[in-house]
Amino acid sequence: MSVSTPAVRIVRTRPGGGNGSNPTTEYSALLHTVREAGLLGRRRGFYITMFSIITLLTAAAFVAFALLGDSWYQLIVAAGLGVLFTQFAFLAHEASHRQVFTSGKANDVTGRLLANVFVGISYSWWMTKHSRHHANPNVVGKDPDIAPDFIRFREEDAADVKSRVVAFIVRKQGYLFFPLLLLEGLNLHVTSLRTVFGRGKVDKRALEITMLSVRIIGYLAVVFYFLPLGMAFAFVGVQLAVFGLYMGASFAPNHKGMPQLPKESKVDFLRRQVLTSRNIRGGGVMDTFMGGLNYQVEHHLFPNMPRPHLRRAQAIVREYCATHNILYTETTLRQSYSIVIAYLNRVGLAARDPFDCPMTAAFRTR
Repeated sequence: MSVSTPAVRIVRTRPGGGNGSNPTTEYSALLHTVREAGLLGRRRGFYITMFSIITLLTAAAFVAFALLGDSWYQLIVAAGLGVLFTQFAFLAHEASHRQVFTSGKANDVTGRLLANVFVGISYSWWMTKHSRHHANPNVVGKDPDIAPDFIRFREEDAADVKSRVVAFIVRKQGYLFFPLLLLEGLNLHVTSLRTVFGRGKVDKRALEITMLSVRIIGYLAVVFYFLPLGMAFAFVGVQLAVFGLYMGASFAPNHKGMPQLPKESKVDFLRRQVLTSRNIRGGGVMDTFMGGLNYQVEHHLFPNMPRPHLRRAQAIVREYCATHNILYTETTLRQSYSIVIAYLNRVGLAARDPFDCPMTAAFRTR
């Protein structure tokens, strides 16, 4: 199997899967074990409790907003809302994966409500993008999460930069990654609006436009009505910055710097999901901080598994991978960030200044 390994070593297996066993049977056996352990059952009580806690904290934040009035302490409230909106996004993500209810319709209704009204991002856009990612994580040309954008995740894409300014940023993109995430919150809102008002296919377009309009216009109207103009801009800026940073810091450790698979590669489902994913250690605190995304391997293998069951599933999956000689990656959060920064900087070196002489650039990098 042909694999690019930007940050970790890969255990190479025979094309048929491991020690000559059937890869389909391997995953089926693992799935059977997990199902028999009851780990695919719903945990509605957990999600009702989480939603209630986050909602109460959000209500408390708005009460604090009303009581503080014209005060720069409002920026603390803004930062708190950035965190709480991200927690709502985690719940929307889990509903989109059918983790909350047994009914697909109930999950869709809940996910759309949480994403559009509570968070302010398009559920339809998110579902389309995220479904493609889950089907082909880190597969070149298929996973939208590694497609070239302001950040480049492949040397070929970094080398193709035409703008001198962008090339400079890409060369330092590892160090700039987290500062750039401060703009990700704004980017998510803008992308959502461009999607629902664009020409592409959008499921329940009219409903999404209505929901997003009510959420975004209503939120901005409250902030700008009750706060002085400069403070209102600062409030929204801090909230968006914290939201973007938190979202990016939760999703980035999961796949960035992990092996990338060529578009034409034939890798079975079990290995495609495990080899391209990274888990984060940390226990219950990390489970809440990352919304269960710290069990990325298990989440990709069993996308509809409720968050409370992922920890138990991890013990089963880790042992199973060890038995079948499949590399299972797990690091601390700090280590994962170091890997991501180093990987992005290494990729960014391919972005030369478009005004440089190619021969001179070649000698300078030696």
